[in-house]
Amino acid sequence: MHDGEFAVDDALARALVTESFPELDERELRRVRTAATVNSIVRVGNDLVARFPLLPASYEELQREAAAMTALADACPVRAPLPYGLAHGGETYSSAWSMQTWLPGITAHFDAHAGSVSLAQDLAALVRALRAVDPAGRVFDGRGRGGILPDHDEWVAECLDRGAHLLDVPEAARLWQALRVLPRSGPDVMSHRDLTPFNLLIDVRAGETRLSGVLDGGSFGPADPGLDLVAAWHHFDAPARQVLRSSVGAEDVEWLRGAAWAFQQAIGLAWYYEESNPTMSALGLSTLRRLLTDEELSAFT
Repeated sequence: MHDGEFAVDDALARALVTESFPELDERELRRVRTAATVNSIVRVGNDLVARFPLLPASYEELQREAAAMTALADACPVRAPLPYGLAHGGETYSSAWSMQTWLPGITAHFDAHAGSVSLAQDLAALVRALRAVDPAGRVFDGRGRGGILPDHDEWVAECLDRGAHLLDVPEAARLWQALRVLPRSGPDVMSHRDLTPFNLLIDVRAGETRLSGVLDGGSFGPADPGLDLVAAWHHFDAPARQVLRSSVGAEDVEWLRGAAWAFQQAIGLAWYYEESNPTMSALGLSTLRRLLTDEELSAFT
């Protein structure tokens, strides 16, 4: 999926686990096939999972991720993985890597639950619970989404060019130009920062889809209040989006900035993963469709 990414075959995974966590040497290893774009995922026994970065990561980076995961799990109204341990890079695999607890469950899908009011309510409760954590004076760290929208102009322009065969470029460009100049709606709040379907676990009970777990909490931290509202656009069609919006209590500017961050993420997913990860590309196209056909956004532009 990425230029220069690491390959971790089964033999290397076994060697790395044995070297860094000898107490786990007897456990069965099972590769997990997911839409993940950051790590190779290998289950270790029934209750742990090894995450091998596809691109180099430092030990210090993974220490920060582990601390963020723990903070997210403490605040989360549903289950979230916890760190088990970290390993330094070496000769056979130069990146640091991590071991964490495994959560069983089914990941959400961008089309399968588009009208689910119960899932929209659960996601809103998650956003509210994370926002209730005190940032303790911290602000957005400048990495990725969640800061200043115009900082992403160059990336969006590249995506509009390279994804021109996938969408209506003039319409998409008009939407970005309208959204990118929106003012901040308030100070930073604590945010998961990547509430895509593949980071959520669900249960279906009595015909209702409910949130049962949250994955990939390593980026938990302060960000634009609109950032976690990307979940509305990644998961839901218009009526369920409004349920989430009302339940979170998002006012107009915050809601529209959420649409802007969803656009910034989706426009890259669509073309970047078109061949290497079609599932992730399909998520981007689904989110763009929702954004470009939304009546409120159409009136706004």
